Amino acid sequence: MNRQANGLDAATIGRLNLRLMPFLMLLYLVAYIDRANISVAALQMNADLQLSAEMYGLGAGLFYITYILLEVPSNLILARVGARRWIARIMITWGIIATGMAFIQTPAQFYGMRVLLGAAEAGFTPGIIYYISRWYPSNGRARAMSFFYIAAALASLIGLPLSGALLNMHGIFGLEGWRWMFFLEGLPAVLLGFVVLRKLPDHPEQATWLSADQLGWLKRALAQEAPRNAEEHGVAALKAAFGNGQVWALAAFWLLQAFGTIGITLFLPLLVKNISGQSNFVVSALSALPFLFACIFMYCNGRHSDLTRERALHLGLPLLLSGTLLAGCIYVAHLGYLPVAYAMLVLAVGLNWAVTPVFWAVTTEYVSGMTAAAAIALINAVANIAGLALPPVMGRIKDVTHSYDLALLLVAAALLIGGALGLRIASRSQRAKQVQRHA
Repeated sequence: MNRQANGLDAATIGRLNLRLMPFLMLLYLVAYIDRANISVAALQMNADLQLSAEMYGLGAGLFYITYILLEVPSNLILARVGARRWIARIMITWGIIATGMAFIQTPAQFYGMRVLLGAAEAGFTPGIIYYISRWYPSNGRARAMSFFYIAAALASLIGLPLSGALLNMHGIFGLEGWRWMFFLEGLPAVLLGFVVLRKLPDHPEQATWLSADQLGWLKRALAQEAPRNAEEHGVAALKAAFGNGQVWALAAFWLLQAFGTIGITLFLPLLVKNISGQSNFVVSALSALPFLFACIFMYCNGRHSDLTRERALHLGLPLLLSGTLLAGCIYVAHLGYLPVAYAMLVLAVGLNWAVTPVFWAVTTEYVSGMTAAAAIALINAVANIAGLALPPVMGRIKDVTHSYDLALLLVAAALLIGGALGLRIASRSQRAKQVQRHA
């Protein structure tokens, strides 16, 4: 009987991985290309619009004002009306605005479109994370999250060279290459939004591709794991999320981790350009390599964490190593060992991303239902404060010191503090679950 149950467990998770994850990964890949392609556009756009490093950083950061403000309301709406309709709405509106970036003429228009893009995309990432938590039991959740975030890393791995190649369309029909890049890379989001509206099931009962046995097992597994706060709604769910110290500790960790994913990613092509001095296409290709390691590290870290049921080391250790490597990269670069410095930067980026699936597995094991929708959005909104504040600060440091060294040291310090916090958070979460099991 136990062997049969285990077989049903594996078959159901495998079915979810096959039918849900490739499509969700495609959606996130397109989303992340639209969000990150500004870093490649900067190689041409900054000169055309007469943007200094600080002005570029301000524009990059303005995206996060509306994104942060609308995260929680957006996720609560998604939990109420269903993922299918709300994610479709998000994708169609952000795709239209992303293509509109091709027509900006002034710094003010650049700033305005970034604010609109943040408003349109708000709620997409936490919405998908909440959606996954409603389909996957805890023993497959970190691996599922790793698949989802691998799409973001693939977006950089594929998108950065693609964006660099699109820059070479410069002059076609009298348009700059960065304008072609924004226009062509924004269209897939609009098209996929309509596919979501037709194809994405809101909950397991709508999944015609699950057998009756698989559906029954999945519903029982999810019901058994639902925390006590799973049935809270409305104001009670908001109070449960906003009044919970553990949720705020998770938000602090995710904010510190975001110093790496946001701070480094938005400036990575400019950093690599400084190190290598190569052409824009070569720089975009070199900037993509760290995200290949991010894919590998996320999958391995998430899978090993699920198999061992250990979260603390898988959450804290990669971030500690990432911060150490990033600080070492600066020192090695000053010694003139530029290939070694680049290799350390590659590993630092990969390890920074490695914690992502484990983090969301820990978070969604702790909260469920409408409380989870509010908590996930709150955590993601707090983390994106890094996106709002860090790019202009890094740009200002570069303008004043003519170097990114101090900015990268700031990021490295945040990652080291985050790693230490991650060890503590996950250890406390595991102890709490052990107490609940023995109660």
